[in-house]
Amino acid sequence: MAKEDLIEVDGVVTEVHAHGNYTVKLDNGHTLSAKLSGKMRKFFIKVIRGDRVTIGISPYDKTHGLIMFRHKPGGSRPGQDSVGGSGGKN
Repeated sequence: MAKEDLIEVDGVVTEVHAHGNYTVKLDNGHTLSAKLSGKMRKFFIKVIRGDRVTIGISPYDKTHGLIMFRHKPGGSRPGQDSVGGSGGKN
């Protein structure tokens, strides 16, 4: 399955399990298990309890997902315009 086929949703990590497995509570209230994507493992991006993440969910198995992005605290996701954003040219 290609990365483009995944359903992207946001959530918060509620539990950390062994071997890069996590339990994530989605914004709509559902809870599912997820693991780190390959790029996140490759670049040693750490995810801890309470982190806000973006998850890719397969349309065939909606009980498991891939953590694709870890949001920075107080920041926005790349590619999304923030209202009154900071930085840039004036």
